[in-house]
Amino acid sequence: MHHGSIERHLDRETYRKVVGRFATGVVIVTTRVGDVDHAMTVNSFTSVSLDPLLVLFCAEKVARFHDAVLESGVWGVSVLPAGMRDASQFFAHRGRPLNGQLARWPHHRGGSGVALFDAALATVECDTHAVYPGGDHSIIVGAVTGLGMPAEGPPLIYHDGAYKNL
Repeated sequence: MHHGSIERHLDRETYRKVVGRFATGVVIVTTRVGDVDHAMTVNSFTSVSLDPLLVLFCAEKVARFHDAVLESGVWGVSVLPAGMRDASQFFAHRGRPLNGQLARWPHHRGGSGVALFDAALATVECDTHAVYPGGDHSIIVGAVTGLGMPAEGPPLIYHDGAYKNL
């Protein structure tokens, strides 16, 4: 029985296409070092454990956000609604200025001081629980310290290299 194409090539481009077939939500992870906010768009976010409450995301080691989040030890996750595609694209762009980068999107401070977006479908605040090596990324596991559901609406979805709607 033949089920679709079977690829034997283990190259980066094929890998990207294959894992891109997994539909994900989109989140912006935020942290704060001193009085500077850092933010990064991520689709590698997942729940890990109910006891204790743990989540994880993966941060590319070359990203400025990587060192900032490791230094701060606290971070927030804003699950994006379909209407925040512009923010997702903005915070995915490398090398943008840090000053005032959050000004275009209404946000509030969580208990840990990190920025959380007012239009988010859900927010999670974390203390870093563990960091594991993951090739060119670090796997950052967070112990949940805060939860919220600021807004309602359809989620922003990413599938096959493009934003989609449910």
